[in-house]
Amino acid sequence: MNFIIIEVSEMLMELKYLQTFKTIIEEGGFTKAAEKLNYTQSTITFQVGQLEQELSVKLFEKIGRRMMLTKAGEQLYPYVNDVLTSVERLNCFENDLTEYKGILRIGVGETLLCYKLSPVLQKFHDLAPNTRLFLLSMNCYDIRNELLDGTLDLGIFYENVGGFGDNLTVASFGNYPMTLVASPEIKKEYSDFITPNQNIPIPFIINEPNCIFRQIFEQYLQRKSIRLDHTIELWSIPTIKNLVKSNVGISYLPTFAVKNELNNGELVALETELTDTHISGVCGYNSNKWLSPAMELFARLIRETLN
Repeated sequence: MNFIIIEVSEMLMELKYLQTFKTIIEEGGFTKAAEKLNYTQSTITFQVGQLEQELSVKLFEKIGRRMMLTKAGEQLYPYVNDVLTSVERLNCFENDLTEYKGILRIGVGETLLCYKLSPVLQKFHDLAPNTRLFLLSMNCYDIRNELLDGTLDLGIFYENVGGFGDNLTVASFGNYPMTLVASPEIKKEYSDFITPNQNIPIPFIINEPNCIFRQIFEQYLQRKSIRLDHTIELWSIPTIKNLVKSNVGISYLPTFAVKNELNNGELVALETELTDTHISGVCGYNSNKWLSPAMELFARLIRETLN
């Protein structure tokens, strides 16, 4: 019996070291990991040292002023994710497997978070008040990548990013049209976005280069040989809309994100030949990840509420 107690104690201690190792990678360094875990820097260093001693490998090496993962550390990381995921599953295992508890990490495309997710979040809170939600507004490519490496539990994003393979399980929940928008004043002066070979002296206001909407519209401009003055990059969709309403430039966004402004006349639609262009919303998770009751509930609410 004493032998069993010692073995369990050692296992729990090693799990703590694994969590520290994982947090260092996710937070980008020892200092930030210490802040996240509420440890001292020396505690982080000690736990990494103990883990390295146990495994007989070097997990980090100092290059310049930074601590970098060694090859052994890179190879260990997916195994650590698997172990900690299994532990999380074990912690949630009770007589009533339908109980919603634990932590749920969800990456969401900003337009979906701002304009679609509120009713889902309200229903989820009512049904699963003991689940802690961590919602991250993210680029869709980053959501896909973090689902693949297991950092996120769920992703609410656009299918257009592709690259899912067999590693992700995704379910579609909506097919949304796009609209090129401007202020009424801008439309009076620059309304033609169909005639090719034009130079139009206004800026395109949109997210960073990996934004799905930006990529669709820039490919269209390239095909038509239409050149705009320059691009203003912003992360916030509400800020983008405010600048467009203020006659600063044009933007290309999901129609649901500009519906109110189109209805009240603050924004107007500009004609293009992208009349059949749609983006598809999907809810996805890593196919190798255990689908916890809370994950299953959130995914079901997405399908039922947004379809």
